[in-house]
Amino acid sequence: MRSTRGVVESELDPTVGQYSDPPLLVLASLASGPKHGHAMIEDIAALCGTRLGPGTLYGAIARLEKQGWIEPLAQEERRQPYRITAHGVRVLRARLDTLARFTKAGLERLDEI
Repeated sequence: MRSTRGVVESELDPTVGQYSDPPLLVLASLASGPKHGHAMIEDIAALCGTRLGPGTLYGAIARLEKQGWIEPLAQEERRQPYRITAHGVRVLRARLDTLARFTKAGLERLDEI
């Protein structure tokens, strides 16, 4: 059984509040334009404070590519850039809309406490 003990130990803990859904983070990063892996890692860290490891990042990239939500571009030296597809844009928009509704409802519930 999973435990939430230690998840919220201090309001000063820099890891509290970080968002971690690697495929969604990759899609959001690519929404601003094509990027290679390292550029995505840096962009995601700047976007939400979450630093994906290479295994996590490339696992997400492989799944997204298989689903047709991103596609590789011509390789630049040793770097493989990717871009979001039109289908990926629709998926990202739908997921972000869902998150926005969830966030709004969650914050309203907190205001009732």
